[in-house]
Amino acid sequence: MKPTPPGWPRISSALYYDDAVAAIRWLGDAFGFEVRIKIEGEGGQIAHSELTYGDAVIMVGQAGAPGKPDWRRSPAALGGANTQTMFIYVDDVGAHCARARAAGASILREPTTTDYGAEYWSDRGYECVDPGGHHWYVAQRLRSAG
Repeated sequence: MKPTPPGWPRISSALYYDDAVAAIRWLGDAFGFEVRIKIEGEGGQIAHSELTYGDAVIMVGQAGAPGKPDWRRSPAALGGANTQTMFIYVDDVGAHCARARAAGASILREPTTTDYGAEYWSDRGYECVDPGGHHWYVAQRLRSAG
């Protein structure tokens, strides 16, 4: 495989929100994402954005933006339907959960430890829904395999 462009992981995801500007702000406040690029288009809507968390990159876009495909919708516009759950590793899952809750995340599963046995790993994680309806699973590695 050829190397990826500088600053890009092999896989990245794009999430669409009814209010991308507010979502970018929320993802920074609640989860600690940093804005790498935010390009405003027509009427102040987000034409393109890139947010980073460590070496991870996500793009946040405006659902229903003029000139963009109409299939780009937010979960809220689809009655809460999701086809993915975003997964992120953090250093302190308890503190992260508290920060997300304080910012308005709906916590679906409180921090819980899952241990797959000595030959696998153990993580502590929680699941939440952001204000735009996207599901997130946030974990902290407690023990690696072997």
